[in-house]
Amino acid sequence: MRSRFLAGILSVGGWTLASRVAGFLRDLLIAAFLGTGPVAQAYLVAFSLPNMFRRFFAEGACNTAFVPMFARRLETGDDPRGFAEAAFSGLFTVVLAVSLLAHVAMPWLVALQAGGFIGDARFDLAVSYGRICFPYILFISLTALLSGLLNAGGRFVAAAAAPVLMNLVLIAAMLLAARRGWDMGLAMAWSTPVAGIVQLVMVWGAARRMGFALRLRGPRFGPDMRRLLAVAAPAVLAGGVVQVNLLVGRQVGSFFDHGIAWLSNADRLYQLPLGVVGIAIGIVLLPEIVRREKTGDVAGARHATNRAAELALLLTLPAAVALVVAAEPLISVLFRRGAFLEADVGPTALALAIYGVGLPAFVLQKVLQPLYFAREDTRAPLRFALWSMAVNAVVALGLAPVIGFSAAALGTTVAGWSMAAQLFAGSRGLGEAARPDARLLRALPRILVASALMGVVVWLVMAALRDALQAPGLRYLALMALVGAGSLTYGLAAWALGVLRPARAS
Repeated sequence: MRSRFLAGILSVGGWTLASRVAGFLRDLLIAAFLGTGPVAQAYLVAFSLPNMFRRFFAEGACNTAFVPMFARRLETGDDPRGFAEAAFSGLFTVVLAVSLLAHVAMPWLVALQAGGFIGDARFDLAVSYGRICFPYILFISLTALLSGLLNAGGRFVAAAAAPVLMNLVLIAAMLLAARRGWDMGLAMAWSTPVAGIVQLVMVWGAARRMGFALRLRGPRFGPDMRRLLAVAAPAVLAGGVVQVNLLVGRQVGSFFDHGIAWLSNADRLYQLPLGVVGIAIGIVLLPEIVRREKTGDVAGARHATNRAAELALLLTLPAAVALVVAAEPLISVLFRRGAFLEADVGPTALALAIYGVGLPAFVLQKVLQPLYFAREDTRAPLRFALWSMAVNAVVALGLAPVIGFSAAALGTTVAGWSMAAQLFAGSRGLGEAARPDARLLRALPRILVASALMGVVVWLVMAALRDALQAPGLRYLALMALVGAGSLTYGLAAWALGVLRPARAS
């Protein structure tokens, strides 16, 4: 079972890495074709609208409520297909209604997202793009439910691979628009719902092969659905709190020239390790804990949680140090081309460094939240999210007049650590499965030392290669050398300190 758990993390992590790399290439093309100008900012806001609602329905209702309930039914054989089909149909009905309302209310939604756009060309563009993009929410929400079904059944590949297709569709649309001379903004907007359809077809086919070829039927709100709604409602509200945090950040950014684009590009880069590690662990850990607790294997649940935390820290602490120390060369080498100018490098690097400080907190949230969701406890995370929302608002809005657009990134990071601290403190009441073991407590200070040593080496190598990192013909090789030196230092230090050596579970 432990090898299956690790294999699941590696499978999801590998495909998530492929998706994030493809997403990064997508954002490089957006930066190259559109820079940080009005069309880029309008599309980024328009694309964020369906993604905002997706997190309500997909991550809130599906991941935190549907997966644990479906996993239990799958284990006991208690009509899992009927339950899944009812949830599938109910989700379709709700999201379709939301999509129709959003089409009418799009000007207000754009104003809510980016009040700084009102009165200039960005506003009308964002409204137009938003109406085209928004149907994506219907397809991706159904995709998320089917992905949860697959994950609960231990089939991770199709669900993890689907986002790769989305990014490939968007990349193909931009390249085709550039080749044919089409309007780039419209090409990106129309390709968004098309990408959602492609993902839905892929995961539905995988669910059919698993024996769950779900069909739409009239929504029925029986006892099972009422229980699902009761568990999902706090999770949806918690997802709403997260979106309020993002909304505050976008509002702050919209009042500064290029602010939204700077924040979005920095966000994409720090989302790479967050997605590969945090999302992979969260997806695999939740059904694993449900299965363990269903059979009374508390020791196994504790081992899975601690190994997930150990792996998360092993990978994200050095990544966080690298993002902070080497933010400027990373942004300069990877983004500075075409319409993305030298003047955009410094502000984007500043946002990246601030996000980097919060990276371990965001990943630890993915480790700790399944402890609550496996017990169908979505109310405690909602309380914690409300407090983190208040922290984010105070920091972002309070400091924006002082430090400018970067207050949005700082608010996100401080709120992330606030949420992680509350989840950890609250987990003390969840029993033995939530308690750190001796192996994790031994590993943590050693990972910190190895990460610090890596940071020093990266800083020294960066200083030695400063000229090469700016030279057009050498900057990619110089960045590879920088990454290689940091990775080698961390690997050797972690091995010497005993972090990477096999150890017995406690």
